[in-house]
Amino acid sequence: MKKIFLFLGCALLLTSSVSAQNSAKAKALLDEVTAKVNSYQNIAIDFNFEMRNAMGDLQQESKGNVIIAKNNYELNFMGVKKISDGKKIYTISSEDEEVTISNFNANDPESLLPSELLTFYKKGYEYHWDIVQNVKGRKIQYIKLKPTNSKSELKEVLLGIDSQTKNIYNKIDIAKNGTKSILTVNSFKTNQTISKNHFTFTESMYPNYYINKLD
Repeated sequence: MKKIFLFLGCALLLTSSVSAQNSAKAKALLDEVTAKVNSYQNIAIDFNFEMRNAMGDLQQESKGNVIIAKNNYELNFMGVKKISDGKKIYTISSEDEEVTISNFNANDPESLLPSELLTFYKKGYEYHWDIVQNVKGRKIQYIKLKPTNSKSELKEVLLGIDSQTKNIYNKIDIAKNGTKSILTVNSFKTNQTISKNHFTFTESMYPNYYINKLD
C-alpha cells in the first residue's frame, strides 16, 4: 500500500512539474512575440473576423484592416473607421454620416489599443502549451489561455503563433455558451512608410457629417 501511495505521489509531482514547465514555456513564447511587436515602428494588418455559435444558426464574417504605430492607430472594420492620435478617438460612420469624438481613457474598454490585444494575457490568465497545426506549410503553435476569474464569460482563448516568424496567426475566443470569435491575420507588414499626419483627424474632410463631441 505504501508503494502505491508513493507511486501516486511521484506521479502527481511529475505532472505538476511538467505543467509548470509548459506554462513557463507558453509565457516565454508570448513574451517573445510581444517584444518583437513592440520593436516595430508600425504594423499594418489585414484580418478576417468570424463569429459563430454552438447551434450553428449564427455565423458572421467581416474583413478589416488596422495600422498601428505605438499609441496611434487607424482601424477600418464593419463600415466604421476609428482613428486615435493617443489623446482623442475619432469614430467615423459613413452610413450615419457622423463623427464621434471622445477622449482617450486607458481604463475604458472602448479605448483599448489594438496593440494591447497582444498583451491582454499578462493579467487574469493561466498559460498552457497547446497543439501544433500545419497551416499551408506554416507551423502554428497554439497557446491556450484560461481566465482565472470564474465569472468570466470566456471559457478559454487560443492564440496561434507562427513558429518561424513569431507573429500572431489567429486568436480564437471561446465563450462558455459555445460561441467562437475568430480573428485571423491575412497579412502582416511592418515599418511601412506613412505620413506624419496619418493619424490626424481633419474635420474639413467630412463637411456634411454631424460632429458629436462626447468630452
